[in-house]
Parts: sequence; structure tokens; C-alpha cells
Amino acid sequence: MNTLEANIRDTKTKGELNSLRDNGEVPAIIYGGEAQNEKVSISKKLLKSMLEDSNFLSTILTLNVNGKPQNVLPREVKYHILSDEPMHVDFLRVVPGLKIRIEVPVKFINHEKSPGLKKGGVLNIVRRKVELKCPSEKIPDNLLIDLDGIDIGVSFKISSINLDPEVVPTIQGRDFVIATLAAPTVMKEPEKPAEAEAAEGEAGGADAAAPAEGDKPAAEGEEKPAEEKK
Repeated sequence: MNTLEANIRDTKTKGELNSLRDNGEVPAIIYGGEAQNEKVSISKKLLKSMLEDSNFLSTILTLNVNGKPQNVLPREVKYHILSDEPMHVDFLRVVPGLKIRIEVPVKFINHEKSPGLKKGGVLNIVRRKVELKCPSEKIPDNLLIDLDGIDIGVSFKISSINLDPEVVPTIQGRDFVIATLAAPTVMKEPEKPAEAEAAEGEAGGADAAAPAEGDKPAAEGEEKPAEEKK
């Protein structure tokens, strides 16, 4: 589990927040559970390195607030409209029993062991993330799909993923598709048989034997040249 240092802040004005940011810190707030909301600040440099992970908003972190650890889940990051720098972060306390909605990434493994992919099949990913409703302490890191032994024509549906009984997709009433292993979109053209090539060569010879344009016979009803008249 990733750990991030945080410090209690007592900023009240916009100027104080700007000063905090100028010093390389990002203001944040921790909320949820029975405890009061906490205003904290975290290192912008460390935050930006974590934001490079596309799963940041679905990963539980440990925040050390003035040395006291607590597990949190990033819920929202606000960015500057021009510089795209992180300006504020909301963290939700991970409290046992608290149910939340969260998007969890889908992860595919054993691509090299799939007969379908070896044949040139294409893995069509319909959903790269699936929204789940679950207790905050039971958030899965990812939804795992194993491609070992999978051939062309197989579909992966939400029912094919082993989930904890308390972890359920927010889409109910249908077994929706996550990915399919489809046939190649471009098929290799088979080689022509030898006899077909020979036939083409004969056709070319016939064309070569055709009369030249200058020897073309007169069309029906066309007057012959004078030397041919009797």
C-alpha cells in the first residue's frame, strides 16, 4: 500500500492557499466516517508521481497525518485550468462497513498463452473499468481476466469474474460484456494454385496473337481502299 506524508494546515484565505502551493504543497481534505473533516497538505512532487498511475482514484493509500496513519481513498483531484497542475485533493476515510461506488480497472494476463491471439485474433476491450459498489475495505485492486487457453470467439462477461459477495457491479439485470476475442479483421489471401497461373499465361499468349490495329479488317459496310476495288 502506498504511503503519503500529510500535514495539518490552518489556511483560511485564498492568499494563504496560494502561498501553500507556492511552497510545493497541495491542499487536501479528509472526510467520511464519524471523525471530523481534516484539512491537510501533501507534497506536490509526490502527488504528481502517484498521479502517473491511471488507477490512482481506485487505490487505497495510507496518509501519515502528523505521524498518525489512516487509510484513505482518493476521490477527486482538481487541476489548474491552464497549467494542469494539481490544486486540491479529496480523500475519503476507509471505514469498515462504509459502502462506496468506485471504478475498478480490468487487467488481462497470459496473452502469450492464448491460442486465439497466436492465430492473429484481436482482443476487443469493451470496458477497461467497471463501476462497483462495495465496502471500502473490500475494494479489489483490479478485475482479473486470464487469457490462458482462450480461443477466438470467446466473450468475457461480468459473471466470469470471481467477486466477493459484497462486491457487486452497479449495472444490474444483465450479464454485460467486458471483452471479446474476435477473428482477425484482415485475412491473408491464399496463394494461387499453379494451374491457375498457367491458365493466365495462356490467356496472355492469345492476346499477343491478336491482329495488329493496322491489320484490322474493314467494318461491315465500310468502303474498301481503291487498290482493292476491281
